[in-house]
Amino acid sequence: MTPRAIRFLGYDGTFEVPFFVEVQALKASQPAVDNETRYLAAFDAARISIQDVAREVYSHGRKRLYVLTAYDFK
Repeated sequence: MTPRAIRFLGYDGTFEVPFFVEVQALKASQPAVDNETRYLAAFDAARISIQDVAREVYSHGRKRLYVLTAYDFK
């Protein structure tokens, strides 16, 4: 089962890399996030941070799928 999350794709120059950001990770920085429109707005607002975290997580080893949690943003 996939957690409630927003999916996005990254690229490493060769491969498409699927990521999910759990909704709870977005709520940690913006507690008023409570519906799809706000989830997407919170994702857009945190895009640079999300990309930085995704890059760091990806650098620790290759997987088929990455799920970013609130823990990853600490």
